[in-house]
Amino acid sequence: MQIKNHRRGGFTLVEIMIVVAIIGLLAAIAIPNFVKARTTAQKNACIQNLKQVDSAKEQWALENKKTEGTSTAGSESAINAFMKSAPSCPGGGSYTYNAVGTSPSCSLGASNSHTL
Repeated sequence: MQIKNHRRGGFTLVEIMIVVAIIGLLAAIAIPNFVKARTTAQKNACIQNLKQVDSAKEQWALENKKTEGTSTAGSESAINAFMKSAPSCPGGGSYTYNAVGTSPSCSLGASNSHTL
């Protein structure tokens, strides 16, 4: 009489736990880097928007014969006409155009490096 030993294929609990631990370790490394990259991208996009607003404001000032120090209050829509669309901060802030000759600013400001 011959005894047949059939071993069923599959993973042991230890093997599954090792794989889960490795996946957890990779996630612990990747997620903070992803968050940092996202924050940096938002900051850079905001700075580019501020540069665009500044250029549009200078064009508006030249075309309307405004001098340095002239307030832009109430003229935001006229300034936005010099851009394809009104910019919005990707970080959720809002833009203040400021007077002619003064750089525009973001409400997130220096705390998040959203400055021109």
